[in-house]
Amino acid sequence: MTDLDKAALRARALAARAAGGDGDALTRHLTAALAPHRGKVLSGYWPMRDEADPRPAMEAHDGPLCLPVVTAKAVPLVFRRWQGEALVPGPFGTSHPADSQPILFPQVLIVPLAGFDSQGNRIGYGGGYYDRTLQLLRETGQVHAIGLAFAVQELPAIPAEPFDQPLDLIVTDRETIRPAD
Repeated sequence: MTDLDKAALRARALAARAAGGDGDALTRHLTAALAPHRGKVLSGYWPMRDEADPRPAMEAHDGPLCLPVVTAKAVPLVFRRWQGEALVPGPFGTSHPADSQPILFPQVLIVPLAGFDSQGNRIGYGGGYYDRTLQLLRETGQVHAIGLAFAVQELPAIPAEPFDQPLDLIVTDRETIRPAD
């Protein structure tokens, strides 16, 4: 797949995402998906633009929370503990906990995305941060990656490349998709 093809798929998914979806249903589905992970370190994200919002389900999680931090271009993310305190601005319009917060290693990640398919493939924003991060975390231990999106962001197929890291679960406002099923 060429970068041009990925850009076209990304643009299509992001245009669809602008329509949004049922935020209450999304929260119910994500809360249910997180229930088996009680007590585990959970990384969510602070939504930007019109991304699906994981925060209500994160607040309901019984376990430590952390948020991703972009520390440099083309490197895995770092995760800092978050307990509801104010965030600081990061690169690319992101927000994250201050450097004074301890680094945590998530066991469960809620992964933002532009588009997804039913096979667990995702298209992100083109930086490869989550692919690098998931690869590293999977090499060093067990981690569960949950894609979060509105159902309208689903694409018929996303060709996977060798470095792409699949999602273990995809939660939308309509359903929960288990790609391995």
